[in-house]
Amino acid sequence: MTVERETWRALGTGVHVLVTDGDIAAATAAVRAVLSEVDLAYSRFRPDSELSLINADGGRTRRISPLLADAIATSLRAAVVTDGRVDPTVGRSMRAVGYDDDFDRIRSRTDPISIRLEPIPGWQAIQFDSRARTLGVPKGVEIDLGSIGKALASDLAAAAAREAMGGGGVLVSLGGDIAMAGDIPEGGWRILVAEDSDTPPDSDGEVIALHHGAIATSSTTVRTWRRGEIALHHLIDPLTGVPVDSPWRTASVVAATCVDANTAATAAIVRGASAPEWLAGFGLAARLVGTAGDVHRLGSWPAASEAA
Repeated sequence: MTVERETWRALGTGVHVLVTDGDIAAATAAVRAVLSEVDLAYSRFRPDSELSLINADGGRTRRISPLLADAIATSLRAAVVTDGRVDPTVGRSMRAVGYDDDFDRIRSRTDPISIRLEPIPGWQAIQFDSRARTLGVPKGVEIDLGSIGKALASDLAAAAAREAMGGGGVLVSLGGDIAMAGDIPEGGWRILVAEDSDTPPDSDGEVIALHHGAIATSSTTVRTWRRGEIALHHLIDPLTGVPVDSPWRTASVVAATCVDANTAATAAIVRGASAPEWLAGFGLAARLVGTAGDVHRLGSWPAASEAA
């Protein structure tokens, strides 16, 4: 079984498409089409995206596209499942801590910033009707679909690539959010578990074999920046509206879909000390890395000696 690969950057992150016994050109075209649609529907960094226009004109209810409706429904489900630890109304807080542009640009800024503790509005403020496909966002509330939107894009892209090929198998990674569809290589897809998704796949480190489902990694060590004397990262604590102070610097979770894996990984970091018990309640395999580098493997996650 042969494996072909294409790599590029989109949505501010690295994109990797791998196919087994399939048409890499067809798979790549399908993934690019999905990412283009995602960018136009719910990018927070392009002013003409559907989501940006809604955030800029809060206070009224409007009908939205099927893709944005899917993303909103996904984000609200994540909020419910995580008891609000993953919340789509963090948009204003993200801008307040300086994450108001593509990350490659904001990390070069060094001017001081003033941070104020302020709870976010909360997902209950969103008025969404999935059947009518209408969305109402109160004035002053900004939606940021963030990593949940990226994970959804991975799931959609993998499915679209598999359909476009008409056979074989595909793996799609968007910044470490990894989804698969169709056939798998003998022994499973070999995944290097790394804090930085830009780490070359042939680097030293822990490798697991993924035979089904998806995997996502959330970390406070990669998307970091400084503004004056303040060190910041992109994971917002909904209780305070500022970057979370967690005992975990990285969480990797395997689940049925990339959305589920990403939801759990992000919630684990925000939950902090209660994360292991919470993850165990869902029967999820996870790998948590403490701030000092200590590794905790949960559920069916293989021990270091059993890794692929």
